[in-house]
Amino acid sequence: MTTMKAARIYDYGGPEVFRVEDVARPVPGPHDVLIEVHASSVNPVDTKIRAGGQRGIVRLKMPWILGLDVSGVVVAKGDKVTAYEVGDEVYSSPTHRRPGCYAEYVAVDQAAVAKKPAGLTHAEAASLPLVGLTAMRCLEDTLRAGQGQERPLRVHIQAGAGGVGTFAIQMAKMFGAEVSTTCSPRNEALVRSLGADTVIDYRAQPFDEVVHGADAILESVGGEDCERALRAVRKGGEVAIITTGLPERTKRYGGLGGALMTGLWMAGWVVRGRLRGIKARAVVRAPDGDGLRRLTEWVEAGHIKPVVEQSFGLDDIAAAHALLERGGFRGKIAVTTRAA
Repeated sequence: MTTMKAARIYDYGGPEVFRVEDVARPVPGPHDVLIEVHASSVNPVDTKIRAGGQRGIVRLKMPWILGLDVSGVVVAKGDKVTAYEVGDEVYSSPTHRRPGCYAEYVAVDQAAVAKKPAGLTHAEAASLPLVGLTAMRCLEDTLRAGQGQERPLRVHIQAGAGGVGTFAIQMAKMFGAEVSTTCSPRNEALVRSLGADTVIDYRAQPFDEVVHGADAILESVGGEDCERALRAVRKGGEVAIITTGLPERTKRYGGLGGALMTGLWMAGWVVRGRLRGIKARAVVRAPDGDGLRRLTEWVEAGHIKPVVEQSFGLDDIAAAHALLERGGFRGKIAVTTRAA
């Protein structure tokens, strides 16, 4: 077989820009594994890239295959690959610089791959890599440094029922932190089941009216909440943001202008934090096989469980993106290409 089914975009736009069609099957390079995709998942960054909101920093060569999560089976490998064999079940969050995971096959550098956690379906496994690596980069070093202190770290996680939030709550509890989070009343039972100690209805009050002197905050909402995070964290604490407002500025100023204005805003926000004695930083997920292997250990030890709200087939990728953009779902949305 030399072709495969893939969901490609030929231009930026809404979910309707996807075309599910037959394309050439990728050929693995010397350091690549070729993964038969059983499942992927949809992330907010996917919708932002698809809509052109990040075109100032993520430039796509159209037509392009999106998708930054995958779980599947190795069916071929390059001659420099030593860590994996044909038949291995693996998962990954690969680079956005190569065609992605909304397809029946994807070639991924072995450095960005890990064995799939035992006991998870492919749909469950595919829900974890990007959000897991993002939360790790935001909180793991702080959480490890806080172990063994006289009191537990106080950690606030925005949007606790979302993809990153559901993972981050569980990770913070695994390290013994006291966790506060925001969500709607509908999702309070879910986030408490994941370990949240304090739950704030974001529609009823700003979270900084409840959270004071947090040791660390993971901010994923953006806008005024970035400033609230600086007010809610203690001096010497840390704020990590994963939403910077780039798509909104790109819409207003264009690709390069949006990137420039976002860079200036980020620099100013970081400086304001430093002037208050706060470590403020923007975090971007990077491919990381070692991080995924830690994630596998946590899942297999029972510390982390996936939260998958709904699954769509590859032919329905546009509907999956539309659901994510409407909001109101919990955890992650999976996209399956085979029995997952």
